[in-house]
Amino acid sequence: MKLPDAAFPSIEHIVAASAEGVRPPERLTVSEAAAKYHIVNNPGSHVGPFDLDKAPYLIEPMNEMTSLALEGIVFVGPARTGKSAMLVNWLCHTAICDPADMLVVHMTQSTARDWSQADLDKAVRNSPELKARMVPGRQNDNVHDKAFLSGMRLLIKWPSITELSGKTNPRQFLMDYDRMPDSIGGEGNAFDLTKKRGQTFKRRQMCVAESSPGRDVTNPKWVANTPHEAPPTTGILDLYNRGDRRRWHWRCRECEESFEPSFKLLTYPDSTDHLEAAEQVVMNCPHCGAIYQPEDQYELNLGGRWVKDGAIWLPDGSMVAKNGHTIRRSKIGSFWMKGPAASFTNWRDLVVKFLDASEAWEKNADEEALRTTINVDQGEPYTPKALEAGRLPEELASRAQHWGGTRAEPVVPEGVRFLVTTVDVQARSFVVQVHGIGEFNEVWLVDMFKIRKSDARRNDQGEREVLDPASYIEDWDTLIEQVIERSYPLGDESGRRMQVKLVGCDSGGKAGVTSMAYKFWRSLRDDEEGRQHHTRFQLVKGEAKPTTPRYRKTYPDSNRKDRHSGARGDVPVVFLNSDTLKDSVSGMLGRVEGEGGRVNFPIWYDEKGKQEDIGWLYMQLTAEVRTGKGWESPSGKRNEAFDLLYYAVGLCLDPRIALEHIDWSKPPTWAEVWDQNSLVFEGDAQPRFAPKPTKGNLDELGSLLA
Repeated sequence: MKLPDAAFPSIEHIVAASAEGVRPPERLTVSEAAAKYHIVNNPGSHVGPFDLDKAPYLIEPMNEMTSLALEGIVFVGPARTGKSAMLVNWLCHTAICDPADMLVVHMTQSTARDWSQADLDKAVRNSPELKARMVPGRQNDNVHDKAFLSGMRLLIKWPSITELSGKTNPRQFLMDYDRMPDSIGGEGNAFDLTKKRGQTFKRRQMCVAESSPGRDVTNPKWVANTPHEAPPTTGILDLYNRGDRRRWHWRCRECEESFEPSFKLLTYPDSTDHLEAAEQVVMNCPHCGAIYQPEDQYELNLGGRWVKDGAIWLPDGSMVAKNGHTIRRSKIGSFWMKGPAASFTNWRDLVVKFLDASEAWEKNADEEALRTTINVDQGEPYTPKALEAGRLPEELASRAQHWGGTRAEPVVPEGVRFLVTTVDVQARSFVVQVHGIGEFNEVWLVDMFKIRKSDARRNDQGEREVLDPASYIEDWDTLIEQVIERSYPLGDESGRRMQVKLVGCDSGGKAGVTSMAYKFWRSLRDDEEGRQHHTRFQLVKGEAKPTTPRYRKTYPDSNRKDRHSGARGDVPVVFLNSDTLKDSVSGMLGRVEGEGGRVNFPIWYDEKGKQEDIGWLYMQLTAEVRTGKGWESPSGKRNEAFDLLYYAVGLCLDPRIALEHIDWSKPPTWAEVWDQNSLVFEGDAQPRFAPKPTKGNLDELGSLLA
């Protein structure tokens, strides 16, 4: 019966509506309800009842949502598989065929609101039977809470301990699980906390989680114990490993053996033209080598089957235990399919994205595009390059080169176009590292030293006091002459020198350091000599959050009572994603040859020709290892060199440099070859610290002062 949208106009309508609450369940599976009641209206793609033939791999996981033998469903798959449509299909079945309260958990409050107002409202609007079951009136149909005539409620929430506690719901659905925190309020993962809400319903409860992989592999040397075991990660694949581990298989038309369609089975020519390579992609059967074209995907999916861990799918259609294995059993039905089987993508796109991302890695040591396409497009977990490396200090030391100069007087090696200096603030010193940057992100470690004594403070004997950056603002002035205004001789013995392009300084550390760092930046800005040093001195801070960008500039404000930093919204601070940038740096350290982000190390000799021992440098560069929690120093070894190197790589993302966007055929003047470089000056001249705007150098001035 179709009810008015606004209200119940009469007692007869109220009685008719109440009858919905006692109507017996309609005996349909979730997939049958989807085909009958979920009406899709996507012009250009599909208009009409939900088409099960387009995504046949969804049928079994959807039907298992009503299983009394299972208490959870986990679905792992790439983007464009229709994973989110499973929720609407389950909602149609629940609201129309077998009413029960439902809880939907999104990544954040904003994504919960967006889904409710967009995808859900559209599905209700286009599906008349679903819309007819909703209670009319705004108070019963709002963004996060919807009521149905059967008495069922649909709650649309997000992963906070408040929202996941004290709410009893027999049916729960977690969307994009790997974009949620690993722990909710320190009390456990979202799946276990949510599932706990339905425990009182016993066999009638069901908790579903779906996501593409988003957590890195924690052990690259892992070896699977069973055919379908996933690599060790947190998140959705950890839940998958708890379950019965079903994988989507196709049947080869030639040899009749089954196989799992994955990216590694795609073959394409080796070509610098990525589009040309992708246009020739095919898939080979791993058993007989039979060739399949991208157009075969639809037919192969129609004949596909889910195979549990330990089982084998015989040509006659039966599932039996594989020799030496037992078919895995669990209270969680877990499903994992890979990118080539996703109905709403194609193999050519997969290849182009992978080749483009691989090229970005080779040129810039940037793993983010590679991680994204492997996770989201291929449906696989990503193993960080740093975790694969496992390098030793001796490996780095063996690649050191002598490009002239000594430890006491380093030189700028050939190939360097500009210098970036980074500073780590210690309790009693400043640790300084100078990096030469060249074409294609190549890096040279030009100089490393410590500043231990204050220029301004002296004891009763006239000796310089030990630095205390947390207590004395005058101690920071040592950075002006020894770091900001420092220059280095070129390695061509021409007598010319190169000044530093940009200095980055850590703004955290011992209590009091942040306040002093802000005061020092302000003193540079307000310098009476007008040297404009603040335009070349940037405060930085690392943050290890997976969702933050590599580079983010903010102006911190200290209105919050728990802050005592002295910030008032006028000092720019750059926040660098430490884990992401350390991934890039680790890749650069591992590159031995070829273009793209290689790090070069010096060999220095003393006056007697004896090689200087800088083994501490290589120890610090390899002190940290990549774990599931990010980069850590398990032994507590010193790691300043590694931190300062990732600061330098991060500062190259600064708009004043924008290294990844430099056209090396016509670089800015400060990145030119030495004979034309605006940062190079004659040894007896003075470096240019406050360029004046002229008609001829406005572009360069904007770059220097951005």
